[in-house]
Amino acid sequence: MGEYCASPEGDSALAAASPAATLTFHSPSPAAAAAVARPGYGSCDRRYVKQVFDNLHGSISLDPLALQFVDTEEFQRLRDLKQLGLTYLVYPGAVHTRFEHSLGVYSLAGKAMNNLKTYQGEELGIDRIDMQTVKLAGLLHDIGHGPFSHLFEHEFLPRINPGSTWSHERMSVLLLDSIVDKHAIDIEDDYLKMVKEMIGASSKSATTKSAKDKHFLYDIVANGRNGIDVDKFDYIDRDCRACGLGSNFQYWRLMEGMRVMGDEICYPAKDYLSIHKLFSTRADLHRTVYTHRKVKAVELMLVDALIEANDYLGISLHANDAEDFWKLDDTIIKSIETAPNDELKKAKEIIQRIRRRELYKFCNEYSVPKDKLEHFKNVTAQDIVCSQSSEVLLKEEDIAVSNVKIDLTRGKDNPLERF
Repeated sequence: MGEYCASPEGDSALAAASPAATLTFHSPSPAAAAAVARPGYGSCDRRYVKQVFDNLHGSISLDPLALQFVDTEEFQRLRDLKQLGLTYLVYPGAVHTRFEHSLGVYSLAGKAMNNLKTYQGEELGIDRIDMQTVKLAGLLHDIGHGPFSHLFEHEFLPRINPGSTWSHERMSVLLLDSIVDKHAIDIEDDYLKMVKEMIGASSKSATTKSAKDKHFLYDIVANGRNGIDVDKFDYIDRDCRACGLGSNFQYWRLMEGMRVMGDEICYPAKDYLSIHKLFSTRADLHRTVYTHRKVKAVELMLVDALIEANDYLGISLHANDAEDFWKLDDTIIKSIETAPNDELKKAKEIIQRIRRRELYKFCNEYSVPKDKLEHFKNVTAQDIVCSQSSEVLLKEEDIAVSNVKIDLTRGKDNPLERF
């Protein structure tokens, strides 16, 4: 990810300065920087736009309001959150971060809105406010993620607090309020509320939409109706590339064909196969990457290490406080490793085993037939212990079971019937 700032005099100024160019920097005081007039909500003034280069989408234009959020410690924290958590220990190229993914979703959200405005702008009444709001939702949708991707939310916290209802969407909303207050970002309450609702639009606890019309705006970043959204467009393409996997899914075909009908984003019938590829590629990523047996082994080990370190470091306590949450990122593993405290001895030993590739051993895998799912309960370590027939008897603490369900995002329902 690179940053580009244009020279006022163009390329000729750069040529004149070569080969002995001198770089001069000016450091304005925080008060002076804050005094600079900022464009209003939805402004397209190119003087205040910054270009950032992404290896997937190319040049991304960050508008003034987006920059105010990006240039905070809370958003910069995403640089230290790997998009796929510990997957890089199995797929070495999977080192991309939530930071670049968030910029990518921001970019795609803007392109989707530009497309709808081009073809249906007058009909739908799309304005700069709508454009800004959807793009901000794309930029900020993942700021509430904990360390190591979904492991923190789905594995660690439920072990610490059984029955935990914590979600990264809810933390994103809380963190967004905290950022606006802490950094005095000028955004109207109504617009902020819409951004927060768009972030949580696909979650089970999705709130009522503020807008009386234009409900289609809530389907662009996190689509709770059929699961087709720009968040998936970005991470599926980005993850496939990082892990060296081929992908036939072409999100740009869906971007070009999307139209609004009945206040809902729809796609031409000819794009049926493209949508099928979206969901089938996602399912393949789950099978071959996200739930790879070695990846799961490493994740189970790290969860054990975090649990051992939790009482001393108070890791789970940060999940309850938006103002402190930004301090949590993937570097916590290095903090545990290098800590001189005896209280972290067990946690350090587990992490050392990960470093030395002394991973938990994979024993067996069982796929439940689709027609038996209704009658199948999650297997527990106790179930395994009770069914032992060998001479070597294992205890419950010797066994870790991972129950994985992979579908096309809609459970038993076919998402292809919802577009």
